[in-house]
Amino acid sequence: MMKCRGRPKSPRRVECSPEVLYFKPRGVPLSELETVALAVEELEALRLVDLEGVSQEEAAFRMGISRRAFWEDLQSARKKVALALTTGKAIEISGGSYIHTG
Repeated sequence: MMKCRGRPKSPRRVECSPEVLYFKPRGVPLSELETVALAVEELEALRLVDLEGVSQEEAAFRMGISRRAFWEDLQSARKKVALALTTGKAIEISGGSYIHTG
């Protein structure tokens, strides 16, 4: 039986495109590591709130999404980064559903 996923994810507005697309533990070849995929819009959520100090409400507005959708992106991003840091996985920044506005 297939699960319904609800409405399709609306594209998020992203102001900054990442220049670096991989982060990995030092001394281990990327080919030997498991990878956690972080979507570009999840990185943008982290950047706005955790780096720029913008409120979640303002960040959601800037990304053109609801506060709930923003919160879900932010929680997903934080979980993925924490997983990679605590278990020695690489982080690949790629994909997602976004429109570059910067």
